[in-house]
Amino acid sequence: MVSSTIKPAVLILGATGQLGQIIADRLRINNAISLTVTSRKSEQLPKLKEKYGHAVYLDLDDPRSFANALTGIERLFLLTGYTVDMLVQSKAIVDAATKAGVKHIVHLGVFTPKADCYDPHFAWHQMVEVYIKASGISYTFLHPNCFMQNLTGFYGMVKNGKVRFYANDKKFGWIALEDVADAAVKILIEGPSKHYGKDYWFSTEALNIQEVAQILSEVTGQEFLDDSQSPEQFIKDFSADKTYIDPYFFGVEQFFKQLVDGRMKYVSEVRDDLPKLIGRKGMTLKEWAKLHKNELIKLGANTIQIGPMSLNKQ
Repeated sequence: MVSSTIKPAVLILGATGQLGQIIADRLRINNAISLTVTSRKSEQLPKLKEKYGHAVYLDLDDPRSFANALTGIERLFLLTGYTVDMLVQSKAIVDAATKAGVKHIVHLGVFTPKADCYDPHFAWHQMVEVYIKASGISYTFLHPNCFMQNLTGFYGMVKNGKVRFYANDKKFGWIALEDVADAAVKILIEGPSKHYGKDYWFSTEALNIQEVAQILSEVTGQEFLDDSQSPEQFIKDFSADKTYIDPYFFGVEQFFKQLVDGRMKYVSEVRDDLPKLIGRKGMTLKEWAKLHKNELIKLGANTIQIGPMSLNKQ
């Protein structure tokens, strides 16, 4: 007799981005769920359907696209854009999820172990999570600290053999994107029966930028210099014209300022919930750097001789 069990339908936002793609890639080989991915670009849907089996149009800036995308969905991985628009985007999709009968939302937030957080973009995540709770939908909140991928991606911290950050010598917590993806996959497969109302924290180790540069040098065999800057330099580096900078990035500047002056000292905490989720600790920066060694070497254009190894110097 053929089983009539219906697999839970899981919708992943951001499948064309770094984290969403890792999650989608790992879920597509799991037979316990039925996977759907989304894109706001219609021209990407055929390739996504070919790769993942089911893909739907969803534009976070157009709530009219939500109803169709959420039809039949039981579990939603919520990841929004890095702008102030995330507030409206999150509210709108939570409202649509309530109407569609979504049973579980897994939200990617930030590392906020204390309620009295006044860095704008951190506080926005807190407000989104309050709204999710008020919706009555079962939820799980993920709280990653600084992604190791920020070294090579989003903020472009590593460039031309230098590691730039804007918090002087202050320590902050690090987590590999791959580890957060593994946790999200586990939660989305197991669902609300095991993860309802849970907050999970991801901060594997605390390092300052000087220690980061030293680790990258050891792993790659190239010298990476720490290029520590003041918090005020972040916006100057980001854009010469403040008029068109999204408020989100002024929030990032506040993160650096509040880390330096001690108000956000808690981001230096080591707090790793991965062992109870997936049975292992999160990767250290050295372990992560070994996985991404080739990529880091390409970013280490300014190199010098280290020990017996002769390297090009530009």
